[in-house]
Amino acid sequence: MNKLSHLDEQGAARMVDVSRKDNTEREAEAEAVIRLSAEAFNAVTTGTAKKGDVLAIARIAGIMAAKKTSELIPLCHPIALTRATVEFEPDAARNSIKVFASAKTTGQTGVEMEALTAASIAALTIYDMTKSVDKGAVIESVRLLSKSGGKSGDYAVTAPKAVKPAYRSAGEKNRARPSALMGEVATPQPRAEPNAAREAFRSFMTSRHLRATQWSKDAGVPAAQIYAYLTGKIRILPGDVADRLARAAKSRVEDMFR
Repeated sequence: MNKLSHLDEQGAARMVDVSRKDNTEREAEAEAVIRLSAEAFNAVTTGTAKKGDVLAIARIAGIMAAKKTSELIPLCHPIALTRATVEFEPDAARNSIKVFASAKTTGQTGVEMEALTAASIAALTIYDMTKSVDKGAVIESVRLLSKSGGKSGDYAVTAPKAVKPAYRSAGEKNRARPSALMGEVATPQPRAEPNAAREAFRSFMTSRHLRATQWSKDAGVPAAQIYAYLTGKIRILPGDVADRLARAAKSRVEDMFR
């Protein structure tokens, strides 16, 4: 087992001396998940919460928290961040919000704690913004997704693969396919069941570290289209939107849904 670097020879807490370390580019990404009631989730995703735009406030709170990490975690070094971001992924099936936070710097120590702190505070802010309708919301997890730079090298969690349904009921097998809506036929659409395709799309985003806000910006489409699809508000992505998203991700449309 590696020796804990925050303890000296006598077992007393200390701030690690990083003065001999090289300045390198360091980056980290973390995730937090908060599960809400259906009422609170709807208020968040529709922008109808009494306190205002929940995700906008949570984003600012997370970024501010990243910059103040050394004031909150006793043995963290003050770091000059070059970037801090917070993005969100709603999951209508579970009434949950995934928070993705990233931090970047060029320096002598890593930014894992900055990313984790940003994700944690953003999730807590969502709770604060929705507690008037849901005091039972649960922050289910906070974890590091990836880090790069430094002596310890790179780290990344393994993205889970999308699971295809093991079976369909007789009613589902015999159900007629709904007719396509206008604007949904410009690009080949996924052949999988809608929920399976949606989960595959979510897995595609996670495995490539795609965030709805930045991805939609790169593709030149409204982020609301991605959120609407992820939350089940629309059945499938319009063809032109799917095509632009695939090009921005340097992938094929069909790869996003399987």
